[in-house]
Amino acid sequence: MAGKPKLHYSNIRARMEPIRWLLAAAGVEFEEQFIEKKEDLEKLRNDGYLLFQQVPMVEIDGMKMVQTRAIGSYIAAKYNLYGKDLKERAWIDMYVEGTKDLLDMIMYHTFQPGDTQENSLALIIERAATRYFPVYEKALKDHGQDYLVGNKLSWADIYLLQAILTVEECKPDILSPFPLLQAFKGRTSNIPTIRKFLQPGSQRKPPEDEKAIAMALEIYGI
Repeated sequence: MAGKPKLHYSNIRARMEPIRWLLAAAGVEFEEQFIEKKEDLEKLRNDGYLLFQQVPMVEIDGMKMVQTRAIGSYIAAKYNLYGKDLKERAWIDMYVEGTKDLLDMIMYHTFQPGDTQENSLALIIERAATRYFPVYEKALKDHGQDYLVGNKLSWADIYLLQAILTVEECKPDILSPFPLLQAFKGRTSNIPTIRKFLQPGSQRKPPEDEKAIAMALEIYGI
């Protein structure tokens, strides 16, 4: 019997958080091996575990998988969160890539110097409100279903919910002009596996504080 997936990364959100969300939404228990200092990362490299010398890395089904997109695609397909056919998968991919662009902006903002953060935060809010969330609002309206693709929870929905909640940490009323996204947030947040992940004490990570940012800068040279 295969063991639980093991996630190798630091105890921060950054590039591993979407993978945590995906596994949690699929109802999959996972373990985490935290990288807490440069030597931990170097050991993974020296042991030959990192194909491109980078993390995230996930041990799953006998593989040591790297590259966030490859890991996400594998987990989504394995747990039936990747559409029923090639066309649905293409739509899921487009939505996931768009959401990733928004979440990447937030990740980079976290690690930027303090004197640039005000402008980068304003850009995040502007892009969320004018470029990304209108697309998903229209998709839900045109599709007429509870989820973005087909009528079944997919990787695209999980990623979007993560993005919504993350942007709301920056601007709590960001969804005010988007009633369908408000309803989407309510529905998906109440899916049992996701509701469990959103509870205190889960493996969901909080926003990075100064200590976590300093650690990441030291280990990864971000």
